[in-house]
Amino acid sequence: MAAEQGTRTAGREVPPALTRYRVMANVVGVLLIALIVVAVPLKHWAGIPGPVSVLGTAHGWLYGLFFLATIDLALRARWSVKGTVLTVLAGTVPFLSFAAERAATRKTRNGERV
Repeated sequence: MAAEQGTRTAGREVPPALTRYRVMANVVGVLLIALIVVAVPLKHWAGIPGPVSVLGTAHGWLYGLFFLATIDLALRARWSVKGTVLTVLAGTVPFLSFAAERAATRKTRNGERV
């Protein structure tokens, strides 16, 4: 009956993958906001380029880990290609990563396909 409703039963490997995804989504979201709201204005208005270099590099590397965590969860929870791509892209838009993380977490916990 669950398959008829489009829901999916989460295996034992999904909860740890969901935790990894949630941590990385929040870390990447916070770093992206810090980069856009703090570092970029410091660079352009105060002539201080250091924070952009540090936060930009950190965000870039951690986005790579976010990407891997998202793909890992998507494969384990059997997300759709569209849902996976949209979730990955949400990590590149300030504040959107938080909304996407909440939606993906809710759907995954409910056994729904993202």
